[in-house]
Amino acid sequence: SVTIPDSVTSIGDAAFYKCSALRSVTIGDSVTHISNYAFKYCAALQSVTIGDSVTNIGKEAFQSCTALQSITIPDSVTSIDERAFIECSALQSVTIGDSVTSIGVQAFYGCSALHTVTMGNSVTIIRDEAFRHCGALQSINIPDSVTNILGSAFWECSSLQSITIPDSVVGISPNVFFNCTSLHTLVIGNGATNMGNNAFKQCSALVNLTLGNSLTEIGSAGFKDCSSL
Repeated sequence: SVTIPDSVTSIGDAAFYKCSALRSVTIGDSVTHISNYAFKYCAALQSVTIGDSVTNIGKEAFQSCTALQSITIPDSVTSIDERAFIECSALQSVTIGDSVTSIGVQAFYGCSALHTVTMGNSVTIIRDEAFRHCGALQSINIPDSVTNILGSAFWECSSLQSITIPDSVVGISPNVFFNCTSLHTLVIGNGATNMGNNAFKQCSALVNLTLGNSLTEIGSAGFKDCSSL
């Protein structure tokens, strides 16, 4: 286990890369930045406590930490960079603090055990493939701060059962909920004006659908193979 003292202000690139026996990390309250690859491939890492001074979690910072089961991202953090937690296959719950504005590309891609995500009220954009292949995810709150959900963000979240897209969302990109085969209830808010190609393709359990009154365009194969509709 490692406790990073309050004298440390930054954890540099690949600082603990492939420390394969590391089980526990406590990050002190003076660290402001967890840099790229900082804990990548720490396969035994089960517990991470992130101090309230951290503002950014870098690219691939915790990639393939396959023993990590939960993470709380404090309110001090404003961005989660691309692939920050990609392929953390034991990760079951994530709490995203109220200052995070952006969830990066593939941030939680392939977190196959992830079933609970609590998203803070400052997120404005969920980037491409952010939660793709999160097959255990049953529900997610999309806060009213979100304006864009980008391509393939929830592709093959095969346990996702219902989703409400708030009025704040103005665009739904292609493939966003492609092959979400358990999705039975979908509400698209009144802010969305367009829906991309294949956005809800192969959502074969979808039976309850509400479309917002600002929608002017439904992309090609938008609801193709939604055989329960």
